Amino acid sequence: MHWQRVYEQRAPDTVSWYEPEAGGSLALIAEAGLSYDDRILDVGGGASALAGGLLRAGYSDITVADISSAALERSMTELGADADRVRWVEADVREHDFGRRFALWHDRAFFHFMVDAGDRDAYLSNLRRTLDAGGHLVLATFGPAGPSECSGLPVSRYSTPALTELLPDFELVSSRPQLHHTPSGTAQQFLYAHLKRSS
Repeated sequence: MHWQRVYEQRAPDTVSWYEPEAGGSLALIAEAGLSYDDRILDVGGGASALAGGLLRAGYSDITVADISSAALERSMTELGADADRVRWVEADVREHDFGRRFALWHDRAFFHFMVDAGDRDAYLSNLRRTLDAGGHLVLATFGPAGPSECSGLPVSRYSTPALTELLPDFELVSSRPQLHHTPSGTAQQFLYAHLKRSS
């Protein structure tokens, strides 16, 4: 499996999407105005700094899902004893039943790999099954000027109008481009968007 091999063969701080702190995501999550005990789901979040940042900010109900057990193990090791304060789920988020609903669904650098219409529709269907009515979506994808390939795989690039067109049952709260500097020094354009589910 592609992502398992990536995390078994490479250190987390060498992959192109690595960031030492999840500042852009944390800012939009704070913008959502959640209670600290609201349920937060981070999809594709293995080997991300977000869970640690959320814990330090005071959030207490955090679930991290990733298809790669190796990625999740890296994050758990990094958090040490605090890993026990997070739920870790090895799952394909296109189809996994989490058995609970969430106030916020976060995704940085996973959705843009959904280049096939069937995969994209499955992802969005599970998003709608899993997110509360009135819940928040924080999504960071490659922007219009971002790369067309990542980790040897094709990706989709999104503008704000393209994202909102896919999500007619969501209201755009805010969006902004952000340059991400990879460990190798390349600049990549991301689009960070915060949307609120209206139904």
